Amino acid sequence: DEQFESPSKPKFPILLPHRLRVTTEASCRPVKYTTQMIADGVEDEEKWLAAGIAGLQQNAFYMHRALDTNNLRDALKFSAQMLSELRTSKLSPHKYYELYMRAFDELRKLEIFFKEETRRGCSIVELYELVQHAGNILPRLYLLCTVGSVYIRSKEAPAKDVLKDLVEMCRGIQHPVRGLFLRSYLSQISRDKLPDIGSEYEGDADTVVDAVEFVLQNFTEMNKLWVRMQHQGPAREKQRREKERNELRDLVGKNLHVLSQVEGIDLDMYRDTVLPRVLEQIVNCKDEIAQFYLMDCIIQVFPDEYHLQTLEVLLGACPQLQPSVDIKTVLSRLMERLSNYAASSSEVLPEFLQVEAFSRLNNAIGKSSLLTFTLHVHPDRLDYADQVLGSCFKKLQSVGKVEDNKATKQIVALLSAPLEKYNDIVTALKLSNYPCVMEYLDTETSKIMATVIIQSIMKNSTRISSADKVQVEALFELMKGLMKDSEGTAEEVDEDDFKEEQNSVARLIQMLINDDPEEMFKVLFSTTPKTIFQLLNQVLLTIPAPELALRLYLQCAEAANDTDLEPVAYDFFTQAYILYENRDTLTHKATGPDQCRAVYGCAHLFWVDDQDNLKDGERRALRIANAAQQLSNAARGSTGPVTLFIEILNKYLYFYEKVNQHITVDAVNSLIELITTEMQQNDSSSSAPDPAAEAFLAGTLRYIQFQKQKGGTIGERYQAISTVKE
Repeated sequence: DEQFESPSKPKFPILLPHRLRVTTEASCRPVKYTTQMIADGVEDEEKWLAAGIAGLQQNAFYMHRALDTNNLRDALKFSAQMLSELRTSKLSPHKYYELYMRAFDELRKLEIFFKEETRRGCSIVELYELVQHAGNILPRLYLLCTVGSVYIRSKEAPAKDVLKDLVEMCRGIQHPVRGLFLRSYLSQISRDKLPDIGSEYEGDADTVVDAVEFVLQNFTEMNKLWVRMQHQGPAREKQRREKERNELRDLVGKNLHVLSQVEGIDLDMYRDTVLPRVLEQIVNCKDEIAQFYLMDCIIQVFPDEYHLQTLEVLLGACPQLQPSVDIKTVLSRLMERLSNYAASSSEVLPEFLQVEAFSRLNNAIGKSSLLTFTLHVHPDRLDYADQVLGSCFKKLQSVGKVEDNKATKQIVALLSAPLEKYNDIVTALKLSNYPCVMEYLDTETSKIMATVIIQSIMKNSTRISSADKVQVEALFELMKGLMKDSEGTAEEVDEDDFKEEQNSVARLIQMLINDDPEEMFKVLFSTTPKTIFQLLNQVLLTIPAPELALRLYLQCAEAANDTDLEPVAYDFFTQAYILYENRDTLTHKATGPDQCRAVYGCAHLFWVDDQDNLKDGERRALRIANAAQQLSNAARGSTGPVTLFIEILNKYLYFYEKVNQHITVDAVNSLIELITTEMQQNDSSSSAPDPAAEAFLAGTLRYIQFQKQKGGTIGERYQAISTVKE
């Protein structure tokens, strides 16, 4: 083709990048790397990719040379040869993506060149026609999309006409992988040029309807290509094809993300146009992977209020999906989003009642998610929650004890939902079907669920009146997995796990209250002394005062010894000794700088500045700050103490700014002078200066200068402080 004629042979060798240099004269000509360069019969994908990258880079080199000389014909010729590397069918989607991204980077540079050409007077219409002279269709369409982007930006033609032309021309590529990446490129370069509301490309001839139509058409074609991959190749490679399809799914899903970003799509357009078109494509493709992924995409990318108002349409599509599609998971995610939407504001709850969300979802959703939805939308309707638990109980009656791990997790989530919502086990105990469902858990899961209940009680400090015997009995019936040995469990029990379980029961006992001592004694009578001491040990670990904790450890050890529990007494004595040894280590083995920082940190203990401007301990704060300075003086002679001096200076400035009358300007200036002297001595000595200390001091001095410039009371106080610059 005359448009793509080869340039004359160069007279001198061309210095290519190092990885592309070769020694033969033929290498100086624009040669395209092909599969023939690789040994016959070798099916090494890495070599195919390397060959493709090498060919792409070499032609990109010649394209850049043409761009530098404003040679449009050569630029088109070598760009077409560069893009021909994307015609390969030898690469997996993952490797093809690497090759595509390199070509994408080069196309962005080519697009910039096209923009500059139009500024120099080149007709964009002629350029749009010129790129269509490329010999192969794939390079032709990539170039057409690139020029089309510039064409739309020039506004010489309506955006919808150019977009429609491009999306229809891309039908020329029906190879799944090549077609998906081509249309992904089209989506990428056009997303900021859609005639959306408020966009510069919106006009009388271009509306948001045209933008939606373009994205939907591109989405439909991409989904068809994606589904077609499943039917190519032998049946034994089905697993490999599914893996490759999952690698490419985001290319298809990005179209739905683009739709969600279109400002002009309101609820009416979404309900009447967007959602029906998308669901039609999902249902008609009859592909399990595509249906599951795209339904999830709809749920994730579009607004919650749109889902609520189109709930009937969305749920109506579920029975039309393939039987193997995991509808429960998809709709569970939908319920999770709607639950969060309901929890975000009480003002949206009437919308849920208006669309009868509970009744629509009752037969269409997994019970775990439906219960979560019910607790958020109808928190005052315990009968709704109990109805969901009752449905689960009836189902479990027909299958017996749950042994499947996945089903077990679902039941635990089901039983945990009321605890998380109400934060009150007393309310959960009012659900008559709650203990019935828990009966079908295995031994280990029953223990886990009992622990979850105890943790909820402790977290929310729920007090349970032991006067209500029915309530107490119901609670401990749920705890029986932790309190009784199950039948047929002869295997050895882990001692640490057993201790933790019994500690949990001991914590629960402390949450029982009764004004009648005799009744309270009856409740506690069954608790063994050992369990009580275990509870005390856990409580002592939370005491922040070390001296008090030490005394209590010794008292507990004495009490345990009186009850003939020698191992328990030994543990209490051990904890007491550990506490004492930790204190001794801290006070005697801390380094000088650590002691200094600990001392000046304690200055805040004697300085109170609350909302009523009550101040106390001004003199003690100064004494402690001075003590820190003395500790730092003791370690003078290295760069470490200089940093400590600067830290103490910052502490002085804090108290000075807070109007501590005992922190005077003379003290601050003296400390600054001391720091300056120390740093000068370090600079003059053989030791190397500390850049961190110099930067720290410079920042502190800049802060002083900044406070001076603020003016007002603060500025006046800081004016008296001298800095190095002054």
